[in-house]
Amino acid sequence: MNDAVHFECSTEEGLRTETDGSPDVGGEGKAPRPMQLLLMSHASCSAIDVVHLLKKMRQPLTDIRVEADGERMPGEVPSVFRKIHLHYILTGNLEEQSAEKAIRLSVEKYCSVGAMLSKTAEITWSIEIIR
Repeated sequence: MNDAVHFECSTEEGLRTETDGSPDVGGEGKAPRPMQLLLMSHASCSAIDVVHLLKKMRQPLTDIRVEADGERMPGEVPSVFRKIHLHYILTGNLEEQSAEKAIRLSVEKYCSVGAMLSKTAEITWSIEIIR
């Protein structure tokens, strides 16, 4: 922790992470910013859903990456996300229809983080399958 805006956060279970502010408010680039963590939370929440759903569909997923990009309105306070795009990179001999269904279910139904963010942001997604 520093005297500016670098913080350590912990859960009730004692798990820890750090956050840092942007350079214009004193951040030193030592940890993700809170809004970056929010995108990371959205991507990981959805990835958990997709892994679980593909397993139930008996699809041989061997790896998953989710790249999250968010667009905020500059100059607005608070500057919330207006657009979020998730790009799923799935590895495995997957049926494209099953992979798309798993992602759609996550984005539209199961991901709690995405459900909250969809109140202010348009959420889109794309998929890439590496066989």
